[in-house]
Amino acid sequence: MRHDHLLSAGQLTREDIEAVLDRAADLAADPGAVSDRYADTLLALCFFEPSTRTKMSFDTAIQRLGGDTVDMGTVESSSVKKGESLADTVRVIEGYADGIVLRHPSEGAAKLASQFVDVPVVNAGDGAGQHPSQTLLDLYTIRERAGLDDLTIGIMGDLKYGRTVHSLAAALTNFDARMHFISPESLRLPRGVQFDLHDAGARLREHTDLDEVLGELDVLYVTRIQRERFPDENEYQQIAGEYQIDAETLERARDDLTVMHPLPRVDEIAPDVDATEHAAYFAQAHNGVPVRMALLDGLLGDGDDGGAGGGAAATDGGESR
Repeated sequence: MRHDHLLSAGQLTREDIEAVLDRAADLAADPGAVSDRYADTLLALCFFEPSTRTKMSFDTAIQRLGGDTVDMGTVESSSVKKGESLADTVRVIEGYADGIVLRHPSEGAAKLASQFVDVPVVNAGDGAGQHPSQTLLDLYTIRERAGLDDLTIGIMGDLKYGRTVHSLAAALTNFDARMHFISPESLRLPRGVQFDLHDAGARLREHTDLDEVLGELDVLYVTRIQRERFPDENEYQQIAGEYQIDAETLERARDDLTVMHPLPRVDEIAPDVDATEHAAYFAQAHNGVPVRMALLDGLLGDGDDGGAGGGAAATDGGESR
């Protein structure tokens, strides 16, 4: 079965995820094998919020597949500044490109956009909602370091506004992981996300102190406290800097603990962690290229032997968790 868009991690089955990760591993081992696969393909990059890793890795991924990008540029330099609706923007861009990568500050924006176009839409982050392509590269990194089965993972930081957290937790329900969420009370995982995880059979616990669970973890996934998401600056100032780890913190962890972060970081992981065996966040960012190559191969491909399009990158145009 072919699907059209990647809008949320909740669309992905275990088989879908493993197919993308397997394909990404093949591409990472031999990227030159597909260097002209999408020679006539253009991917539109529509970023209504700042981005470094996601935007550049999608750009790199399509170029390594032989294609190219067209970039909407900043909101300030586009017709969005004149009041153009998202629906009109994507309907116009559909005529220029073979796929659309969309980042937007509003939750549900990618799903809305997908209802107005026939080309594939990839949700590259929608407000505090979802970031499914980040989740795929997170899972790729976890699989390399710790495997995906019998996993105990701690997710710490901004769980309320963290779209990477919401996507990753949804995808982990496919692997029966034990999930520990560590945050200030004011940034707990939203009730709606918790309900969805419980419905999916997830085993989860909440904590305010990392030390309660640090020694049990295979993976610690740290996120930035997102200052820009707070409606009240005073609320941010009350918790800024509370959730930080350094090399001394990790002396209380297992030797094989993997520390991840979607980046950018501010001060939640001290630089002295970088040189430890625990640090995986820069490799995690680099994994974005082969994983997004595999994802695009599935979305843009014709379902023949080379691509993941014959159901391997299973995505669904309509459903969002």
